[in-house]
Amino acid sequence: MNTTLKEVTKAAKLISLPEVYFRLKSILEEPDFSMAEVAVIISHDPAITVRLLRMVNSSLYGFRKKIETVSHAVSLLGTVQVHDIVLASSVVQAFKGMSSDVMDMQKFWQRSVYCAVAARQLAALCRGCDKERLFVAGLLHDIGHLVMYQEVPDQSRQAMRGAAERNEPIYKIERELLGFDYAEIGGELMLQWSLSESLWETTKFHIEPEKAVKYPIEVALVHLGVLLAKVGVGEGNVDESLQAASPIALKVTGLTPEDCNSLREQVETDMQEVMMLIVPPKL
Repeated sequence: MNTTLKEVTKAAKLISLPEVYFRLKSILEEPDFSMAEVAVIISHDPAITVRLLRMVNSSLYGFRKKIETVSHAVSLLGTVQVHDIVLASSVVQAFKGMSSDVMDMQKFWQRSVYCAVAARQLAALCRGCDKERLFVAGLLHDIGHLVMYQEVPDQSRQAMRGAAERNEPIYKIERELLGFDYAEIGGELMLQWSLSESLWETTKFHIEPEKAVKYPIEVALVHLGVLLAKVGVGEGNVDESLQAASPIALKVTGLTPEDCNSLREQVETDMQEVMMLIVPPKL
């Protein structure tokens, strides 16, 4: 492991999620937890409570009646979806206040949320996929870059310039400059936070879906979500972006570029709403 990778990895280990997330995770790991306990833990954090209720009342879930209490939200969504919404909010909170010196943070979160919504929509087209877990996987896919922007800002800028000038994926430029890439750092964060293996795999391998081991479809969906997100934030056109899709990703999901493109209008509508729900106006 080179010195720079050691330093960046060490920095990643110092980034922690809010305590409410770990209390929730601990309760959910107990064999005899109750829904009431879950609701109480969440209710102790006003910011998480507000975001959870806003999410459950959004068009993303489509409940006919307004959900006004955390306990009602937990009973309707189930603990897995509640966990993932709290996780998504916790990650945003963990990086709140980051400088935009290297990357425009609003644009960073727009791209991440777009990928999250796109992966969720694409998962709905694939039998047996948990679309809510794909939402979180999409949101977290680029998280390693936030560590790199803090710890190796000059090299991060250089990589972004190189990717733009050579029209190549940024992870390839990062490997040339640093010997590692943002997905590797993101994977380290997933391990540090003891998140599920599926989230680790989608974070680390979405750039090269052929390397997926246990969750090839999930990894492939995030890979496709990233390509759609690039277009969604104004970086290239949809035809060129989808031409860059890994053949493996299309094969394992059974999706076509036309399938991906057909979802863009709904994704863009949902993305705007989710940005307002999850990401504060200023980060």
